[in-house]
Amino acid sequence: MTAAKENPTPRRRAAAMSPERRREMIIQTAIPLIAEYGATVTTSKIARAAGIGEGTIFRVFADKDELLQACVAEALSPEHAIRELDAIDVSQPLPDRLAEAAEALQAHMDRMGAIVGSLGHRGGKHPGTVRGAGRQESTSRIRAALAELLEPERAALRRPPEQIAALFFGLLFTQPRTEDEPDLTAQELVDVFLHGAVSGGVK
Repeated sequence: MTAAKENPTPRRRAAAMSPERRREMIIQTAIPLIAEYGATVTTSKIARAAGIGEGTIFRVFADKDELLQACVAEALSPEHAIRELDAIDVSQPLPDRLAEAAEALQAHMDRMGAIVGSLGHRGGKHPGTVRGAGRQESTSRIRAALAELLEPERAALRRPPEQIAALFFGLLFTQPRTEDEPDLTAQELVDVFLHGAVSGGVK
């Protein structure tokens, strides 16, 4: 067997992929480039980063705008975050579960912000309305996944898991960020959420 067959080049691997898998590979390659360059990123740059010919992009996307829109849809999709939430071990103590959830959701927010911010502020035309799950549906699904992490503590919670999940979600997405104060770590945020802002001894 030749070395080429044992270690196929990126171009050969891309050619062997299904159109759906090829689209996914191109999107995953393009997202960090869009975060860096915004809508001014070229399809030739994306192709070089993916190790494919530029023409391969246009076999699965009609044009650059369609590729940009697909990347925005992927960045805004809750699917990756929900998979990470579903993978958290519910046998862990609740603070550890929520800290993992906070890290996953903060990464999701950073990913969204990098893509949308780059397209909005670094030149080029924004790809417009994104297809797929709307914001309300995405929020509902993430809250449901958070509620599942809280379910083992239902009897000890002061409010239903669904309501606690909504409060935790709201805290994550409305954290004030200032230049003078560093961001809370996931563990610090969970500690304040579970135990309040006041140290022991105050009634």
